Amino acid sequence: MKRKLNIVILLLGILIPQANYAQVDFNKRPNDDLGDVEDMFQENFFEALKQSGIENHQRAIDALLKCEKLDNSKTVVYYELGKNYIALKNFGAAEDALKKATSKEPENEWYLDQLYEVYNLQNDTDKAIKTVKQLVKYHPDYRQDLASLYIKAKKYKDALKILDDLDAEFGVNQDRDYLRNEIYNLTGNDDDRIENLEERVKANPGNETNYLNLIYRYSETGDTKKAFETAKELLKIHPESRLVHLALYKFYLDANEPKNAILSMKTVLQSPEINPDAKAKVFNDFVNFVSKNPEYEKDLIEITALIDTDKSTKTLTELGQYYLKLNDKPKALQYFEEALKQDTKNFTIIKDVLLLQLDLNMDDKVVAKSKETIELFPAQPILYLINGVANNKLKQPKKAIESLETGLDYVIDDAKMEADFYTQLSLAHKLNNNITKSEAFTKKAEALIKQQQ
Repeated sequence: MKRKLNIVILLLGILIPQANYAQVDFNKRPNDDLGDVEDMFQENFFEALKQSGIENHQRAIDALLKCEKLDNSKTVVYYELGKNYIALKNFGAAEDALKKATSKEPENEWYLDQLYEVYNLQNDTDKAIKTVKQLVKYHPDYRQDLASLYIKAKKYKDALKILDDLDAEFGVNQDRDYLRNEIYNLTGNDDDRIENLEERVKANPGNETNYLNLIYRYSETGDTKKAFETAKELLKIHPESRLVHLALYKFYLDANEPKNAILSMKTVLQSPEINPDAKAKVFNDFVNFVSKNPEYEKDLIEITALIDTDKSTKTLTELGQYYLKLNDKPKALQYFEEALKQDTKNFTIIKDVLLLQLDLNMDDKVVAKSKETIELFPAQPILYLINGVANNKLKQPKKAIESLETGLDYVIDDAKMEADFYTQLSLAHKLNNNITKSEAFTKKAEALIKQQQ
């Protein structure tokens, strides 16, 4: 809703009586029939403005009510009363005051706008619609407000009619498109949505955004054939387009055209106008594709080099998972460690790094990192288990026992992990030459394993 400038300055001429300044003694208070009344009115009115300015709204109202008693013909009094009642959330009184103002000046835009605000604050859609219909003659913004109100009132056809008229008059607009899509979402009318976009493409084939929106909507409704055709048509009209490749690579993959898909992905990943999140999604899709089609690993390596300085945490973890599937643990660890540099407190990545370091016999690093991480996540039993395993491998049984006994207290309803703790405790006590305890923990581990079988 439009915000109106304060109109008080404009009305000073109404409030201050005209006088023959050459004949007036300004040190003498006028005492003619209206002089005292006018002075008292002005004194109270400006007191009201002062109190309103310092947000003392009740005192402002008291002063304005005195003004009303002195002269109830000045509509600005009711306007100011309405504003102060709104500030106190006394919407009933605000409505009454503003209705008095608009009854005396039905064409006053400021008064109508303030009354519209009262109805909006009360969610009185019907009265708001009636008021905005009076305001639409002043500014197109009010017509857009009317469309929003029609949506609230579930009068979707009326809302669309206004949006169509505004688009025809001023061209398409992001805010109006938002309202239009809200209507289509509420009604589930995808056919009308797509028809509107198709008409836009025909009317303005040079507009890339219209094509992209249509491609998206075709894809959303499952009409991938039309989406693919539209994307290829856009590429013909705009061969320099980069954004279209965000859709094309996926269509090419689905159509089993990997070479074209790879070219589209390279275009996306090298484009500065495409944001990093979108690039990460494209890259992650390609990682998944290569994991199923390893003959294209060379292209993956090439694409990885293209984004070597612009990898997101998600991209790095996807690469780590990919190399983990290939059982290339050193390469997987390299990417997980890079991801951890970007997101140092990500527990999942820390766990992946520790487990890979453990597998690669980097036990000193595991002990140090797991000990450091336990301070961040003291209730995560896997960290104590990893620390215990690493200390056992380093022939540090006492440290292993201390870590394992502490972590065991955090194991809840996880028989497999509990059995792993007992197995490592058995090994630690054996290394510490306590065979009796070692055998006892072995039996506990075997009992839990049997329960799971």
